[in-house]
Amino acid sequence: MITIRAARLDEFDLIWPLLRDVFAAGDTYAVDPAITKTDALAYWMTQARATYVAEGPDGIVGTYYIKTNQPGGGAHICNCGYIVSPTARGQGLAARLCAHSQEQARALGYTAMQFNFVLASNKGALRLWHRLGFDTVGTIPDAFDHPNLGMVDAHVMYKRL
Repeated sequence: MITIRAARLDEFDLIWPLLRDVFAAGDTYAVDPAITKTDALAYWMTQARATYVAEGPDGIVGTYYIKTNQPGGGAHICNCGYIVSPTARGQGLAARLCAHSQEQARALGYTAMQFNFVLASNKGALRLWHRLGFDTVGTIPDAFDHPNLGMVDAHVMYKRL
């Protein structure tokens, strides 16, 4: 049984290992692989409009944030980032987190969701986002220097809420 709930700042020490390992791999997020814990806290929690965790019997197994994608006239569109623990992958948790984030985004007044930088090499994420109704609205050629694949494209994905 996994529960999705609002994250608390005082539990960042439990979220950090998920972020640290994904960011250090350097193959999905355009984040410095050597990001500090303090900078990751700002990126994932304090700069976000809301942050959530997925919690199971063994603790936190996933997390996501919601941020306003652009200020001013673009503030009605949000952006989200998701991370699922390796132990919880392949069980539909990313889909649950995305569905939850869409509900929360609507509750926060957003009318659309945009993913700014989905790597072409992240086939699983692309399949999932398309299955959940996101359209690829643009492609940035050679946008990311992947540690194993070299230069890969990044996609901009969008869904009206």
